[in-house]
Amino acid sequence: MQAHCWDCHADGASEGGLDLDTLGQTITGAADLSAWVRIHDRVQSGEMPPPDATTLNASDRSDFTTALAAPLTQYHAAEKGTVLRRLNRREYENTLNDLFGTALELESLLPADGRSHEFDNVGETLGISMVHLERYLDAADLVLDTAIAKTAESPETHTIDTHYAETREAETHLGKVWKQLDDGSVVFYQDFGYPDGMLRTTSIPESGRYRISITGYAHQTDEKIPFYVGAKSFARGSERPTLGYFDMPPLGPNGEMTTIELTAHLEYRYMLNIIPYGLVVRDYHIRNEGVDGYTGPGLAIAKVRVEGPLHEEFPSRGHRLIFDGWQRNEIMPNPPSKREKSWYKPEFELTSDNIAESLRGTLQRVASTAMRRPVTDQELLPYIDLFHVEQERDASTEEALRTAVAAILCSPDFLYLREPAGELDDHALATRLSYLFHRTTPDADLLRAAEQHELTRSTESLLQHAKRLVDDPRFERFVVDFTDAWLNLRDIDQTSPDQQLFPEYDTYLRDSTLEETRRFFATLIRENLPVTNLVKSDFAMLNQRLADHYGIAGVDHAEIRRVPLPEDSVRGGLLSQASVLKVTANGTNTSPVVRGVWVTERLLGVHPAPPPPGISGVEPDIRGAATLRQLLDQHRNEDSCRACHALIDPPGFALESFNPIGGWRERYRSLGEGERVDLHINNRRVQYRLGLPVDSSGALPSGESFDGFEAFRECLLKDPDQLARSLITKWLTFATGREMGFSDRAEIESLTRQSAQRGHRLRTLLALVVASEIFRTK
Repeated sequence: MQAHCWDCHADGASEGGLDLDTLGQTITGAADLSAWVRIHDRVQSGEMPPPDATTLNASDRSDFTTALAAPLTQYHAAEKGTVLRRLNRREYENTLNDLFGTALELESLLPADGRSHEFDNVGETLGISMVHLERYLDAADLVLDTAIAKTAESPETHTIDTHYAETREAETHLGKVWKQLDDGSVVFYQDFGYPDGMLRTTSIPESGRYRISITGYAHQTDEKIPFYVGAKSFARGSERPTLGYFDMPPLGPNGEMTTIELTAHLEYRYMLNIIPYGLVVRDYHIRNEGVDGYTGPGLAIAKVRVEGPLHEEFPSRGHRLIFDGWQRNEIMPNPPSKREKSWYKPEFELTSDNIAESLRGTLQRVASTAMRRPVTDQELLPYIDLFHVEQERDASTEEALRTAVAAILCSPDFLYLREPAGELDDHALATRLSYLFHRTTPDADLLRAAEQHELTRSTESLLQHAKRLVDDPRFERFVVDFTDAWLNLRDIDQTSPDQQLFPEYDTYLRDSTLEETRRFFATLIRENLPVTNLVKSDFAMLNQRLADHYGIAGVDHAEIRRVPLPEDSVRGGLLSQASVLKVTANGTNTSPVVRGVWVTERLLGVHPAPPPPGISGVEPDIRGAATLRQLLDQHRNEDSCRACHALIDPPGFALESFNPIGGWRERYRSLGEGERVDLHINNRRVQYRLGLPVDSSGALPSGESFDGFEAFRECLLKDPDQLARSLITKWLTFATGREMGFSDRAEIESLTRQSAQRGHRLRTLLALVVASEIFRTK
């Protein structure tokens, strides 16, 4: 170091932010470890010492990195298993809903979780505060209120049969923008009529899961009409959940209509929202003269039926979890006729022939289920004492029992994944496996295997359970949570595309882009396809809305399906998917830097150093007078910027061929200078102009150049090991709840070699992760 590093990094010099005078010669914390790992990696890669400064022969380089690796490995190995991991908000919500049979939205009740790089389930960032504890108590009360039966008999199921002609708005809109037909259906058109197609007569009487049936047909057309079904409330700021996208075909040969069915959770007083897509009204006289003479296509709705709440079990599993072993009887009102009143709310009395035994039974069931392991009698004592303290305060037996149960749901053994240091025991391993694939507490089969010590005794048993969990519908939670974090899809709504620049962006496109990426990633796993599909695949998961956006012909369905791609298609793989391209842009323009960092970090697993302090960012020019690439050329002349930008800019340049909403472009759109465009979207002429041409060429740090996105994609395909190594690292981080570090490198390299021998296939790769020592130890 004196011979090769001192001149630039000591005696008052600190190039690149590294000052060897202040860097300790022993590792005393994370900052020291990070600095020494950075030194190790830059010397190992040949980046340091710089070739123009001094020459370091291969033998000395190897000796240095080998000597430095030993203490780095030792320090990281000793520290990596010391952090407890708390359930994050999503895991907490899933766990309580699955334990108690509820379907509550609890995530928004809790403070936001911290993130480590991409992930929000890493123990180091998951602190806890008094605010957390207060919200946990609120959430526990809400879950118990919902799970505990409020009636002695199964609740009533409501049925609503309606259509648009029955709504209050029909008096205004029928004959003007809605059309009454002989079969009783109503036709309404996109961008006309009552806003968003809200059907007020479907107001939900109580929260729960409902079966929805929509009967109708495509009117005055031989083609299917795609339509959206959502829910909406008049409450200001309320969410507008999407329930699905469907196709409505024309009448059958004998005049029969089609009924579309779905089930969904709906909140109290929400109403259905039905909107057709792709309808362009060609004749403006519809506004002034009514719809009777209009010959364009429309969506005819004959009947909408809503049935629910649907009760798959009564009482709920949460009710049984708490009250099995007790007698819970309704207190008869005086006079008994009160029970027939609509406002009557039953009251109950909780009794037992042996209160101590019933209490212990409840707390044993709840605690062992919530804590994901057997619970000793000694561990139950604080909750038993709390029950008696509440009774001394004049609480009823049921109130005291609820308080004890709520305390369990706020205990560290529930909120934290209690994993022993070193090799995990069976229950900890079952918990880790379940929270990886189902994002919730272990199911009965996993707990049974843990009790019989199958998971630690047999790797084959562990892998069999992993396979079972992947094949389960709840694996969808893993797909959503992992892609939300890894690909940053959770920020899809962080920006809103400028409607003047991108008038084609709508809710249908937004929802379709997310579903495309999730279905694509799930398909790669379930079909065990090679990791290179992340960069380039011969298929895409598309519907008609996405196909129109991408310029792909022959797709006429509203649901996302697997669609083969032409050989010369730029689509296929993550980099050309609109969801990824949107979260790496703002609402008006793209940045090669932002997209380049996304590719290097998320796909390649390389984390560039942050920009030096005092270096200002590059501001885009939305007038179209200069491209961001032109501005970056000047920025890269800074000595402190050149090295990192040489790494991150090329991928960003390649992705310049895609606009902020994922459309292909040859020229930039501009609201200032440029060529006018003769194009109408939703009956309105576009306001943007075509500006400067796109240059998507570049050169990689290796010196390899590419002339556009397709060529860049081929460059990435040459190193499937890097793609696999990066995904292995991401999966291990997500599974273990800690960042991978220096002492993990040797095993990650071993897993990468094993994966290469098996063709780098995703499901096989996932099995290697589950069987790894990193997964099975803390």
